[in-house]
Amino acid sequence: MILTSTRLILRHFQEGDEQALFDLLSDKEVNTFLPMFPLQNLDEAKHYLKEHYLDKYQKNLGYYYAICLKENNLPIGYIQMSESASHDFGYALRKEYWHQGIMSEAATIFMEMLKQEGVSFITATHDVFNINSGKVMQKIGMTYQYSYTERWMPKDKDVTFRMYQSNFKKPQDWVYLEYWNKYPHFVEEL
Repeated sequence: MILTSTRLILRHFQEGDEQALFDLLSDKEVNTFLPMFPLQNLDEAKHYLKEHYLDKYQKNLGYYYAICLKENNLPIGYIQMSESASHDFGYALRKEYWHQGIMSEAATIFMEMLKQEGVSFITATHDVFNINSGKVMQKIGMTYQYSYTERWMPKDKDVTFRMYQSNFKKPQDWVYLEYWNKYPHFVEEL
């Protein structure tokens, strides 16, 4: 399925997107809050493309999309909902496209598609130091639920995350509690 908005095309990644994926995931600033180390070369990008996108498409797992500008249909970021029980919603964007409303635009059409597909809820987490990611979650209508501290691998460091949630088919007050039950947790006044 291809999704479109005023400025964007959301589509599956495909062979040939290795350079665009490398440009995104090799950037140390973009990578600061991602759960992986920066890619080092195009071979790593090819492997990442196959393992994290192409293989998942073949197995029909989750929802994983490239964010592309309509003008050239080249990936400038990604947006996804994992196949895990948490329905984890995540995204990243090349830094030259930050602060232009692109991620909020992509997330709005992505969430509408998830609702139409019958997804009952999504969660999303952000490092407490990644304020801009939290602003995207708020802008698209997600609700803060709680914070928790986790030993984040493979970066092997303690990170405090804020967990946001949107319920589509669940009662509005229903909260996904896996992180609450698994890690030290607390509720912040935001």
